[in-house]
Amino acid sequence: MQVMAASIRAEDPKRRVLKDVFGFDDFRPGQADVMDALLGGRHVLAVMPTGAGKSVWYQVPALVLGGLALVVSPLVALMQDQVAALRLAGVAADTINSSL
Repeated sequence: MQVMAASIRAEDPKRRVLKDVFGFDDFRPGQADVMDALLGGRHVLAVMPTGAGKSVWYQVPALVLGGLALVVSPLVALMQDQVAALRLAGVAADTINSSL
């Protein structure tokens, strides 16, 4: 049973990105559901508390789908931290904010 579960995870692009880029073995509660909806082309409103892993909701689908992802956030420090972490993981990322 464990071999089959590992095989299914390896074939799931969002789980592969989660492991390869972010180093996590599994999603937090609710994350996979949100990403499945986004990757399925549906509009999503997901409200979760601080620390629930909301950034993964847009970072993983953007990497799975390729191309450009535009994220609008009023939190300059959060944007800078996320861009730095993405760059360390080998992902091309940048930020445009009021400090330019």
